Amino acid sequence: MKSPTRTPRLEDVAQLAGVSSATVSRFVNNPQVVAAETGKRIRAAIAQTGYVPNAIAGSLATSRSRLVSVMIPDISPSVFNSTVEAMIDELTAEGKVVMIGLTGPDFARLGAQVDAALARQAEAIILTGPMPDEALNAKLRARSTTVIQTWGLPEEPLDVAVGFSHAAVGEESAAFAIRRGYRRAHLVSTVGLRAERRRDGFRRRWAEAGLPDPTQELFPIPLHFGHGRAAFRTMRRMAEQPDLVVCSSDWVAQALIVEAQAAGLRVPDDLAVLGFGNMAFAAEMRPTITTVEIDGTRIARECAAMLRQRALSQEIVERRIDVGFRLVVRESA
Repeated sequence: MKSPTRTPRLEDVAQLAGVSSATVSRFVNNPQVVAAETGKRIRAAIAQTGYVPNAIAGSLATSRSRLVSVMIPDISPSVFNSTVEAMIDELTAEGKVVMIGLTGPDFARLGAQVDAALARQAEAIILTGPMPDEALNAKLRARSTTVIQTWGLPEEPLDVAVGFSHAAVGEESAAFAIRRGYRRAHLVSTVGLRAERRRDGFRRRWAEAGLPDPTQELFPIPLHFGHGRAAFRTMRRMAEQPDLVVCSSDWVAQALIVEAQAAGLRVPDDLAVLGFGNMAFAAEMRPTITTVEIDGTRIARECAAMLRQRALSQEIVERRIDVGFRLVVRESA
C-alpha cells in the first residue's frame, strides 16, 4: 500500500527560494513579471520540492484557467495532425495547457466535449469541425470563452475563425488539371461537408471549361489507405477510364499510386493522381505526390495571437483570417 506523503506547498517553495509566497504566486501565474535571477531560484525550488500549482485555485483567483480545448474528429493519421502538433507547441510556449477532445468522425461527441471544456472553465475552444447544431452554437455564443473555428472559413464565425476556403481549393485543383490537359476526372472523397465543398468547387470550374461532369466515389470519414485500394478496383471496372484521380487525402493518393503501378499503369502518363494535405510521405513516394498544402503552423500561430489579444482585453479587428493554401506540383500529376 502506498504511504501518504505531505503535498508540497507554495510556502515551501518560497522558503527554499528565499522569497515571499506572493512572489512565487506571481511567478507561477506570469513568469515574465519576476526578475530573471529570482525566477531561476523559484524554478529550482519548484523542481526540488516537486510542487505542482493548484490550477483550479489559480483560475478562480485570476478568472483565467489557461486551459485550451482543441476539438478534433479522431487521432488516426489525418491532415489535422501537423496542425494540432504545431498548435500544441505554440500554445504550450504561451503557458497554456492543451486538452484534446475527440469528437468522433461524425462529431457525435462534440456537444459532450464542449460541455466538458466549459465545465473546466476553458479559456478557449478551438474547433476543427463544422458546427451544424444551432443549440450548441447558441451555448457557445452566450459564453465569454473564446471560440476559434479552424480549417474552414465560415462567413459568420461564432467568434473568430482561422482557415481557408475549401471551395477555392477545389476550383484551383480543377484549373491546374485543365491547364495540364486532363479531361476525364474522377473524384475519390468523403461524405464530409468540407470535402463536399472541395468537390463542388472542382465541378464548378470543370463545368466552366465545358468538360463532362467528373465521376466520383465517396467513403465514410476517416479516409485510410484501404479506401484508395478499393477505389482503384472500382475505377478499373468503369466503362471509360479517367486520366486524373483527385483524392481527399494523401493516404488515398498513395494507395492509388501503389495499385496503379501494380496493375502496370504509369503515373502520371497513364493515370495522374492529385492528393490533399501534403503529408510528410507525399514528397518521399515514387513518384512524389502532387498535392495541396495547408500551412498548419500559421494556423497555430494565428490562434495563439488571437488568444494573446483576448488575454490583454484587446479587440480582435479581423475575425476571419484566411491562411490560403498552396498547390505543390510534383511527379504524380
